[in-house]
Amino acid sequence: MRTRSAAPSEKSLSKHQPQSEPSKIIMKLNKAFILPSSASLDAKFVTLPDPRTGGPTRYFFCPKLGLYEFTLVASPTQSPRSILYTSRKSEEKKSLGTISKTAEFLVATPIDIVFFVIPLLCSSASSDEGKRLFQPLDDIIDSHDDLPTHLRYILYHRDFRGRLLRRVDAVCDSVEAGDEKMYRISEGKILQQLLEKAERMIAHGLPKSLEERFVKQALAAPLMSVTRTDITTDASSSTPKEDEHETESQECKDTQSTSTSVTTYSSTSASTPLSESPPTPTKEELPDQQACPESIVRLKRLFTAFSFLKSTYVSLKLGIKLDSMISAPETPVDFKPLHDHLKHLTELRAEALASRSMGDFSRKRNAEDDDAAEARAEKKRRKEEEEKKKKAGESRGVRELKKVNTTGMKKMSDFFGKATSKKKT
Repeated sequence: MRTRSAAPSEKSLSKHQPQSEPSKIIMKLNKAFILPSSASLDAKFVTLPDPRTGGPTRYFFCPKLGLYEFTLVASPTQSPRSILYTSRKSEEKKSLGTISKTAEFLVATPIDIVFFVIPLLCSSASSDEGKRLFQPLDDIIDSHDDLPTHLRYILYHRDFRGRLLRRVDAVCDSVEAGDEKMYRISEGKILQQLLEKAERMIAHGLPKSLEERFVKQALAAPLMSVTRTDITTDASSSTPKEDEHETESQECKDTQSTSTSVTTYSSTSASTPLSESPPTPTKEELPDQQACPESIVRLKRLFTAFSFLKSTYVSLKLGIKLDSMISAPETPVDFKPLHDHLKHLTELRAEALASRSMGDFSRKRNAEDDDAAEARAEKKRRKEEEEKKKKAGESRGVRELKKVNTTGMKKMSDFFGKATSKKKT
């Protein structure tokens, strides 16, 4: 039976390893974590159910600092990178470091422990509001027999107990029963906590991706139709007055051409002529976010942050209930001005789309022509690919025979046709 020997020492490695091939002893690094530098010695990795989906997920727990989730930071796929990890001691000794094939690492970011307690509080409470009872926190925890081991370890950790009780008190109604405190879940307090977290998010500034997509693009006003003042007049429509008194015979001759000219002018006078390019809108005509009131922009940022927190850390069932609460008249924050403004923008976009589709026939025809040209090009490309495949499968002899001039020659099938029956004598 083959057994693994002891790991070779650094001295023996340097003795037998050629200096020209240092990559042979570089170890492969699977994952790189950036953890809090002030974490205690009791800190450890734990596996907890995701607050949103319930699936097992890795977290970092420190009794002194709290709970952390991991955010992946990676290089773009179009420009792959690698990372070399070395320490100061290895640089002094000129020894080798560790290489990560993919340039990505996981950053520990704080997460509120209350998101892991809310599912326990909600499942232990009755669906009927009037039958909800106050319970001690330990009784609520013990009522879940299938509670994950790591989550039970955190909830009962002595050094973390004070922070846990403060966060549970923030989302529950509580009463004192002798020397024990009893809790009951409150959706109103959960909504208030999410709104406070959303306020802190917009105070520090939303991420660029959220700001660009869910705030700027959502509040951008549509570009309405531009009125042209430099439309040229058709020569056939501006006939001098003396030409109106021509002879009857000449009018009868030109009746058809005149009617055609008038029809053409009436259809193109409302839009840009075909020979001219579309006008470049000025700064006043471009959609400007600054035209939107600052109060509406702030409400949009707050609603975006609230939606992000709700869709990331709250279950789907509870999220639906929070949506109905925030739309109710007694909501802590009134988002009705925001919804009215977004509805107005939707109507403006519909009007702008209708005006462009009805007024600019030349653009519509050009779009149809482009589609037809693309279809023809695609058909031609497929035909060329099929011909290339056929040529690739043919032998050299067949290709040479195709080059022979067969004009005036009989086909091979003529020699193998049915024999003509002889006439009876």
